[in-house]
Order: sequence, then C-alpha cells, then structure tokens
Amino acid sequence: MTQNPTKFNFSKFSFLLNPKYIFGILVILAGLIAVKQFTNGSYNNYSIFKYTFWHLIESKSLYDHYPAEYWDRNHYGPVFAIFIAPFALLPDYLGMFFWNVCSVLVFAFGIYSLPLSNKIKAIITLICANELITALLSFQFNIFLTGAILIAFSFTLKNKNLIATFPIISCAFIKLYGVVGLAFFFFTKKKISFILGLVFWTVLLFVLPMVLSSPKFIIDTYVEWFNTLVYKNSSNISLDSYQDISIMGLVRRTLGDPTIPNSPFLLGGVLLFGSTYLRISQYRFLEYRLLLLASTLIFTVIFSSGSESPTYIIAFTGVAIWFMSKSKHSKWDIALLVFAILLTSFSPTDLFPKVARVFIRNHALKALPCVIIWFTIIYEMLTKDFKPKSVTVCEN
Repeated sequence: MTQNPTKFNFSKFSFLLNPKYIFGILVILAGLIAVKQFTNGSYNNYSIFKYTFWHLIESKSLYDHYPAEYWDRNHYGPVFAIFIAPFALLPDYLGMFFWNVCSVLVFAFGIYSLPLSNKIKAIITLICANELITALLSFQFNIFLTGAILIAFSFTLKNKNLIATFPIISCAFIKLYGVVGLAFFFFTKKKISFILGLVFWTVLLFVLPMVLSSPKFIIDTYVEWFNTLVYKNSSNISLDSYQDISIMGLVRRTLGDPTIPNSPFLLGGVLLFGSTYLRISQYRFLEYRLLLLASTLIFTVIFSSGSESPTYIIAFTGVAIWFMSKSKHSKWDIALLVFAILLTSFSPTDLFPKVARVFIRNHALKALPCVIIWFTIIYEMLTKDFKPKSVTVCEN
C-alpha cells in the first residue's frame, strides 16, 4: 500500500524569523565577543574610549598621543566622554561586556522601530549580521550610530521630534556622521518642533561636558577636535591606508593617484542625493521614505575618506533596507545583494584567501557594491512611481 509522503511543517520554525529571538542571539554573541577580546587583549578601541572620560575629568587633551594607555588617537568629540562614562567607571572586562551589549541593543531597537513587519526586520538583521560581528570585534561606535540614525528616522515619521532629534545631535557631537539624520526633516508634520528639538539638544550637549571640566577647556577642545579631524582626513588619503574605503578611495587606488581630491565627489554626491527631494509628491509613500533612509546610510560611508571595514555596518544596514523595502525583486536586485554580501561583507573574512583579501583592501573594493547600490537607489528614487503599501507594514 502506497503511503502519502509526510509534509514538513515549516511553520514550526517560524520563530527563526522573529526579530526578538535574533536580537537575543546577537546580544549573547556581543557579550561573548567582548569576553574573547578582553581575554586576548584586543581592545585598543575600547581603551581609547575609556580614557576619553578620564582625560576629560583631568582636563587633559583628548587628542594627544598616550602610548602608555593606547595606540592611535581619539577622534571623537568631548560629548563622547559623557557617553562612555558609565562604562569607563566599570572594570575593563565589565565595561567592554556592557558596551558591546548596549551597542547591539541600540542597533536592535533601531531596527525594531522601523515601520516594517517582524519578518522583514528579522531578515534585515540577518543580512547585517556579519558586518555587525565585524564591528563588535573592534568595539565600534558605528553600531550605536547605525541604531541612532534608524531611531531618528522612525521617530521623525511618528512626529516625536524631541526623541528623534536627540540621536541626530548627540551623534553629530560625537562623530559628525549623526548630522545625516537631518535628511528626514521633510517627513515630520511638526517641523517647528523638530527645529526646536535640534536647538534644545545642541545647547544642552554643548554645555554638558563643561560640568566635568570648564567652559574654556571644552571650547578649546572643540577647536582641537576640528584640527584633529582635518589632519586625520589628510592622513586617510593614501594608497595603503586601512581607511578611505569610499568612492573616492576606490578611484584613487584604481588610478594609483593619492592626490585626487574629495571635493568633486562630495559635490556630485550631494547634488545627486539632494535631487531626490525634488519628487515632493512621493514623500508620503513608505517605500520612498525607506529608500531615502537606505540612501542616507550608504551615502554616509561611501563619501567619507574615514570609512574603514567596521564602518560598513552603517552602509550595509542601508543595503539590507533597500533590498527589503521592495515587494518584488528583479534579477538585478538579487545579483546586487549577493555581490554586496560576498565582496562587501565577507571579503575581509577567512572565506577569502589572504592574497584576495589584501588585493580587495588595497583597491578599496569593499566599497564597490555599495557604490553601485547607492546609484541604483538614486535612479529608483528619481524615476519610480511609488505606491502606497508597497512594502509590508506593521500595524500600530
């Protein structure tokens, strides 16, 4: 007697696409990575972060060399000393543990705040997972920054502007990148309250570090910070730097000419980015808004000479949002995503032989898929007629 084949019940495994479970796994992983790096003594970035707080307390320069404490220099604004304080006050092993865990929690909250279904949020997180791990291994602030930009976007859509403007200003005071959150200004119905929120947080965060030092020291520190960033930008532009993984670096290294300036690329990028705002009639459509978010995240990285491999958690989150904002995917979309996963996300790993990793790094090829995807997004935003409910939206 022939028996009917048993059907496999895939619904039993639907929990795998529940973002809460995925976030939980990532939080555990973040803690384990912190323990591993502490055990190996591989936490120079965290040392820089921690001593920023202690140097502020002691009114010592935040940007001098301190070879007895760490190599390299701090490049973050004085507000970061306040931000890192709760972690710096703990023993290193605990500070590192909670730093990584809090990084993932902020990133997870940013993803979870997006106006998308749980399934789409889960897939976005999975697409970003490898880049997230790369950033966690070096205790990168970029994880916080990515979450902050997502939170700014989501709360701007909800017209909760005091909350939306905090991550914009706080991250701008820390790493400048946060200023890109201003791109979402036209999506709020309460523009005056948005502007007032920006003013409020700007004044508060400018003054706050003075509580731990003095007004003169903080003002002098901001001047020193600016000069440090100018110098850092010039030092990034070389053919063998681990940074400058950008569209400018891609061109400079391909042509073997480190003298090619940033300005023509930045001007062209800003004009293209800004041109998408001309389609005012499309502002109300969620897919347009999500593409602007994706464009903003990618733009922040590919037009920065300070971009390095761990910075790409920002851009790759944009790639994931771009792909998952679509209800249908063309072969071109799928090919671009696969290309990005392979070349951008996995090329620095042991999946690629060392000779290939070095070649990709020396030619800034990690940036290439994100550059192509960004131009694709700009084309879509300028030409596509967006329709309501073109993506799965969660019910509020």
